[in-house]
Amino acid sequence: MTNNTKIHSLRFITVEGGEGAGKTTLIEHLERNLIANGMTVVKTREPGGTPLGEQIRSWLLAHNDKVQIKARAELLLFLAARSQHIDDVIKPALDAGHVVICDRFNDSSVAYQGAGRQLGVDWVRTLCDIACGSVVPDLTFYLDVDPLIGLQRTRRTPKENSGVGEVDRIEAEKRDFHERVRLAFIAFVKNEPQRFCYIDANKTQNSVIEEALQVLNKQLARDHV
Repeated sequence: MTNNTKIHSLRFITVEGGEGAGKTTLIEHLERNLIANGMTVVKTREPGGTPLGEQIRSWLLAHNDKVQIKARAELLLFLAARSQHIDDVIKPALDAGHVVICDRFNDSSVAYQGAGRQLGVDWVRTLCDIACGSVVPDLTFYLDVDPLIGLQRTRRTPKENSGVGEVDRIEAEKRDFHERVRLAFIAFVKNEPQRFCYIDANKTQNSVIEEALQVLNKQLARDHV
């Protein structure tokens, strides 16, 4: 795939990808680049970003044998966290003229719950649109990684809801779940080439960062013309 992303205004950036794609590292570099260009940046994540969102995040990602979260309940928890996140963090930041970088947004819900959980891509997208109103990303980086490679990477990383060598509740799903998620993301990229920037995250971390920064800097230069 080639990057032909063409955005007229860069305010809301999201970073998407499967498990172990390297989103967190890329976001740190995007943030530094934007700050170096004189922008005020709000970096946030989903689920999370607010006290309610962080509480919901712990419910969704931690293993709890006593609490079984079904697919529709899982989706609605994600959307509850997102609605609060938009009202308390994302929209106020955008209204103030800041740039927002968010680790996951609607595309993750459509891919993970719509395709991965098989609730239906169109149905989940409709609910996401209801929850978000007019808040839509201007640019989305999709880091594409083979699920086997990604899950191997994530096992080497300490996380809030699991230790090194362990996986959280979502990561623990079977390979076919993660394959459905990946195929859904790839379809999104093909359907919305104006918004998505596809990056092969099977490559080295430095290659991924360099490619993403090239796209970002071209966009910043275009916006200043």
